[in-house]
Parts: sequence; structure tokens; C-alpha cells
Amino acid sequence: MPTRDDVIEIDVDNRRIAGTLVTPGTLIPGVLFVHGWGGSQQQYVARARDVAALGCICLTFDLRGHAGTHSLHETVSREDNLHDVLAAYDTLVHQRGVDGSAIAIVGSSYGGYLAAIVTALRHVKWLALRAPALYKDSEWNSPKGQLRRLQELDAYRHRPVSSADSRALVACSTYAGHALVVESEKDSMVPAQVIANYRAALASAASLTYRVLEGADHGLSEASAQQGFTSILVNWLREMIHGARTDAQPPQVTAKPQVPLETA
Repeated sequence: MPTRDDVIEIDVDNRRIAGTLVTPGTLIPGVLFVHGWGGSQQQYVARARDVAALGCICLTFDLRGHAGTHSLHETVSREDNLHDVLAAYDTLVHQRGVDGSAIAIVGSSYGGYLAAIVTALRHVKWLALRAPALYKDSEWNSPKGQLRRLQELDAYRHRPVSSADSRALVACSTYAGHALVVESEKDSMVPAQVIANYRAALASAASLTYRVLEGADHGLSEASAQQGFTSILVNWLREMIHGARTDAQPPQVTAKPQVPLETA
């Protein structure tokens, strides 16, 4: 494993002595989990532990209007929640040991929609979308809970939407990282057409992996569906992270510089 040497000074008895701190040279990927509308971070903590076992630092959090801030549920907007995701992203990137060039975002439903938009505002190397929702760009600052009625979403989500007609799809169309899209076969909230819209928009991605959870509904109410998604996600991230680490492996160094021998 490559290492990094940092020259430091050690305070002792009102003096300073020189030292060299040797640490692993490879920083650790960061993974941000974004839950859906009506959910919470608790749905993703166990899954985050599985991903962390791959050698990642993971962050889950509660969007405003959920969990401890549920009192805001009727007034919070997409703009508010986008700010939440950006703040969580920035918090993760600034954690000690996190590689800011190796960040993954995992978003489900509404969280997937927000995660897609974030790719246009922050560096995202890996994007995993499970049943990503889709909304019209109008009423951006209106309460999110009113959008189903205001935007007639049931009809909208059954129509083809071009990449230029949605902020989330515009972001996907310019995304150059690696993407995973997971569809639930029996999804009544996010129909197959929405998934097709996202897949078409991700045409410029470095790679696009598409999976269908057979028999699963939107909320993955069956334990088998939950396990199935976790398995797909962990295996995909394992492959992505292993490939990135292999590509970053430095050439072997055989010669070592000579240093003076110690004397006693």
C-alpha cells in the first residue's frame, strides 16, 4: 500500500524536535445516502454499515421535514432539501481521510431525484439511483408535499420526458461518472417510464448498470426486496471501488535510498 510522509514538529520541554508522520497514502471513498420522501436515515444505517465494510466512510442523514424536523413536513420545499443534501455532501467530504475525488451518492425515490441534481453541483464519481422520482421544474419553491396535486404527477410520470425538460435529467445528461439504476418491478409510484427517462439521460455516463428487483414494490416492503437491493448496491460499489483502486496503484519501487547507520 502506498504511504504519505508528513514532516511534523513535536513539542517537548519548551523545544521542538523533528518527526515524520507516515500514513496510508490512499484516502478512503465517501458514500452519502439520501432517503426518500416520508423516510428517514434509519432506513439506511444498516445498509451503510455493509458499504462501510468495503473500506468507505458513509454518511446518512435526515432531510428537513422528516424525523426530528417533521414539523416542517408541510412547508419544506425541494430547494430546502437540495440544500440539505449539499450540506451533507460537504460535511462528508471534509471528514478526515475522505477522498474528495471518490464520492458516491445513493438516493432512493425523492432522494434519488435530489442526488441526480447534486451531480451538477458537486463532484460525484459514483451515482446509485433506486426508483428515482421525477418532478416538473415548475413550483420549485412550493411545499414538496403539494407537488403530486399541483403537477398531476401520476400522468406526468407515464410520459416520456426529454433530458432538456427536467433539472434532474439535465444533470444526468452531463454526468460523466459511473451510474447504477435500480427499478422495482411492481412500482406504482415510479413507473417504468420514469426509469426509462433516467436511463436515456445517462447516455454520457462512464458506465451504466441497470437492474430490476423482481416482485418488489416502491418502498421495498418485503425483506427479500430490501436484501436484494443491498446485495446489488454492495456488489456494484465493490466492483467500482476495486477498479478505482487498481487504476490508482502506483508502480513498484525497488531501489531504496541509503541512510546513515545509527551509532551507539
